[in-house]
Amino acid sequence: MIEAQLQAGQFLTLLIIAVALSLDAFSLGLGIGLKGIRLRDILKLGIVTALFHMIMPLAGIFTGQYVGSLLGDVATTAAGILLVLLGGHMIYSSLRGEAVQSFDHKSFWGLLVLSLSVSIDSFSVGITLGMFAANMLMTVLLIGLLGGLMSICGLMLGRKVSGQLGEYGEAIGGGILFVFGILFIF
Repeated sequence: MIEAQLQAGQFLTLLIIAVALSLDAFSLGLGIGLKGIRLRDILKLGIVTALFHMIMPLAGIFTGQYVGSLLGDVATTAAGILLVLLGGHMIYSSLRGEAVQSFDHKSFWGLLVLSLSVSIDSFSVGITLGMFAANMLMTVLLIGLLGGLMSICGLMLGRKVSGQLGEYGEAIGGGILFVFGILFIF
């Protein structure tokens, strides 16, 4: 009975952590969706984000088992800086119009950078969970599943309202990313 309660408590804790980690994937998805995105690209970005949300905590768990909690704040700050840069670039390109090359989420490198930027904080959480011997399979699956789903939800919502916002969609999306990045840094 006590073992079942411990498992339920660990599941609830990991679920809350997974939701918190997936909020930046949602905000990034919302920002990109506001620029306009095809359904195929939504699925591709959602899958890659989910994979990164599985790989990063797994790497963090292994690192946490050996290194400890040295990188916790550094990884979160790096994720915040990446979001600020991406958001700032989106705002700048929306103000400058066609004169600025926008960040391409369809390219291989663009897809990797975007997915890494929203899942790097999962690495620092993985370090902490590795020190506490959390259930590795449950951790990786929950964080990956919710990261991918929240990314897709943000992309779909952004896509839906982008037509109503017109040319201001990219600037609003960039503003959202910028604010989330600032929150991550501070």
